[in-house]
Amino acid sequence: MQTVTIAFWIVALLVVLALLFDFMNGFHDAANSIATVVSTGVLKPHQAVVWAAFFNFLAIFIFQLKVAATIGKGTVDASVVDHYVIFGALVGAITWNIITWYYGIPSSSSHALIGGLVGATVAKAGFGALVGPGLIKTALFILVSPMLGFLLGALLMLAVSWGFFHSTPRRMDRWFRRLQLISSALYSLGHGSNDAQKTMGIIWLLLIAAGYTSPADALPPNWVIVSCFVAIALGTLFGGWRIVKTMGQKITKLKPVGGFCAETGGAITLFLASAFGIPVSTTHTITGAIVGVGSAQKVSAVRWGLAGNIVWAWVLTIPASAAVSALAWWVGRHIL
Repeated sequence: MQTVTIAFWIVALLVVLALLFDFMNGFHDAANSIATVVSTGVLKPHQAVVWAAFFNFLAIFIFQLKVAATIGKGTVDASVVDHYVIFGALVGAITWNIITWYYGIPSSSSHALIGGLVGATVAKAGFGALVGPGLIKTALFILVSPMLGFLLGALLMLAVSWGFFHSTPRRMDRWFRRLQLISSALYSLGHGSNDAQKTMGIIWLLLIAAGYTSPADALPPNWVIVSCFVAIALGTLFGGWRIVKTMGQKITKLKPVGGFCAETGGAITLFLASAFGIPVSTTHTITGAIVGVGSAQKVSAVRWGLAGNIVWAWVLTIPASAAVSALAWWVGRHIL
């Protein structure tokens, strides 16, 4: 347990930095929530971000905070965490988010944060400070979440195709333009439930390390919960437009029926992950669902080369953000 109380102003600075990451998470991942509904023409971009941001925040009233508990207590040994580790983790995650946003790469803000926390912790205390079960669960779902999104997206697309076999394209388009409003709302709920809690867990870990809250507490303070949901909703409201085109049109061309199936498959995956306290990547999830929808129609409908480049970005996210975080931890030791 940390024995020296960290100065209040340092804690405040790091909380602001964490909320900045949360804002950037929403900004970076706005494409995940709105790309399909924008690319199918159901909503205009400014309407879509308001819609997504509202449901990002609404998740605060629906889901338990199991993901926050996994990040705050189940990833690294809280006794070795100090303000230098949190600083390194946040700088590493923010840096990777900026790089991937600039190049329009739909990488995972979630895994950037986890990689950052791991990198800074290992730099300070070695690999023994990592909590194996929590990290194994997170690593496993790097594969499971996009695969489950792929499977659900493909199955829903096939089910809809059979169910509406005798419907005219015009009638299907009219129905699924309405239904996609529901599916995009559900996906945004899932995005808010999972991603806002990751930053919440980091701030909770910081407050435990600083002695402002107890490791025995079941939940972080209320101000942490509310501020994290507000920050991610505001980030979504401003939107990361560079990634929207990649997600919504470059991987595969989507119509309202495809957008509905992709968003619904992604939402189900995120609801399950949040219910079990598993911090998954919303980016991985929706990308897998979009690819599943495209491949259910025709394998050649998916631009597999682009999908492969995205997978490489996924593979690199944790080690890249961990390396930057380790360096940031070392720098932080000399400036904080």
